[in-house]
Amino acid sequence: MKVAVIYASTTGNTEAMANAINEACKASGAEVIFGTADSADKAAVTACDVILLGSPAMGDEVLEDTMEDFYTGIEGSLNGKKVGIFGSYDWGDGQWLRDWNDRLTNAGAVSAGEALMVHLTPEEADVEQCKAWAAAAIK
Repeated sequence: MKVAVIYASTTGNTEAMANAINEACKASGAEVIFGTADSADKAAVTACDVILLGSPAMGDEVLEDTMEDFYTGIEGSLNGKKVGIFGSYDWGDGQWLRDWNDRLTNAGAVSAGEALMVHLTPEEADVEQCKAWAAAAIK
C-alpha cells in the first residue's frame, strides 16, 4: 500500500503530528511519500492508495497558504480517493477542518476517518493518538 503524508506547518505543531503519522504508516509496512505541501509532487500523491493531509488553522480558521495551494491543485483528482485530514490549532473550534472535510466530500473523496485535531504542541498522549489515527486511516 502506498500512503502520502503531506503537511504544512508554521510553528512545528502540525509537523510533529505528521512525523507521528508517518512513523505509524511506516510501522504498518506501507510505502510512504512524506513531505511538505510546498514541495510535494501532486501526481505522486494522487497516485497513492491513501492520502493524509495536515494543516494548522490559520487566521480565521483557514488552511495554511501552501496547503491551500497544494490542495487546490489536487482537489479535482480526489474522486474515489481515500483521504484523511489532520491539524493543530491555537484557538477556535475546528471550523477549518470541518470546512476542509466539506471540500473533500464535494470532491468525491472517501473519508479515511474523522479529522484529527490537536491543540497547540502535541503532548505524548496526542502523539499516540496521531499514531492510532494513522493506523486506522490506512486500513
